[in-house]
Amino acid sequence: MSTIKRILVTGGAGFLGSHLCERLVEQGHDVICVDNFFTSQKSNVVHLLDHANFELVRHDVTHPLWLEVDEVYNLACPAAPGHYQYNPIKTMKTSVMGSINLLGMAKRCRAKILQASTSEVYGDPQVHPQPESYRGSVNPIGPRACYDEGKRAAETLFMDYHRHNRVNVRIVRIFNTYGPRMHPYDGRVVSNFIRQAIAGENITVFGDGDQTRSFCYRDDLVEGIIRMMNGPDEFIGPVNIGNPGEFTILELAEKVIELTGSKSKIIHQPLPADDPTQRQPVIDLAKKHLDWEPKIALAEGLEKTIAWFKTIDVNEYRAPTPNF
Repeated sequence: MSTIKRILVTGGAGFLGSHLCERLVEQGHDVICVDNFFTSQKSNVVHLLDHANFELVRHDVTHPLWLEVDEVYNLACPAAPGHYQYNPIKTMKTSVMGSINLLGMAKRCRAKILQASTSEVYGDPQVHPQPESYRGSVNPIGPRACYDEGKRAAETLFMDYHRHNRVNVRIVRIFNTYGPRMHPYDGRVVSNFIRQAIAGENITVFGDGDQTRSFCYRDDLVEGIIRMMNGPDEFIGPVNIGNPGEFTILELAEKVIELTGSKSKIIHQPLPADDPTQRQPVIDLAKKHLDWEPKIALAEGLEKTIAWFKTIDVNEYRAPTPNF
């Protein structure tokens, strides 16, 4: 029996999606990359276009998609606050209508489907660190709700399709991830700090910088997602995929300045509404069921990411929304 699968990756030209496509192409699978290029760039996957087992399709998942596939990785959704807040209704549609369209296709094809959910389903957590059993503390009417509640609704849809239609689903909750091929203007803290440090600009820290995050290097994250897709059918998640190492935003800014040798100064600006004060995953389930835990420490990952940022011309990247 052939082990080659036909795999759909939505959001496949994004930061994580492009690396996932790369891994799956290297494994010999037939990969269909679908993206509407709202926040991603074709340059992320241009090196894959010459591969006979890779196909690129421009499509918006809020509209039905008719394909015959064995597996679906659903990574379609703007993930940075500036992007998903730029068009919040579209963001909610992507999570909800996109999930309905893809789950319907998976049901028809009897395909296995994985939802890339997020640590943002925990909101501004009252439990720290966050296990999968924690139900979260999310403001349903705040400026971040289009993303937070959209992803929570997507998890609901995945579980209901599983229970009522026996669709083979997987749910991963992704914590902060970074690495080469991040969009320099995605507004995320790692890319912002590195871009500002290399340019010698002031590094912008929101609030006092004592809010915490846990940063997972992209290779570790992609490995975790693939292990979840290929894991036992009795374990469908949700499962936290992230690095349990916890750092303050101020510590991150200081580390980036140190590693870039920058003369940048740290300046402070007001904290955005509903910005989580703490974020750290409990990864016991991933260790137990997937034999997975991150291998790359923050300093090593930052060095790789900084090296990549130094090879690109940021002027060749368009700021995806007028917010930047």
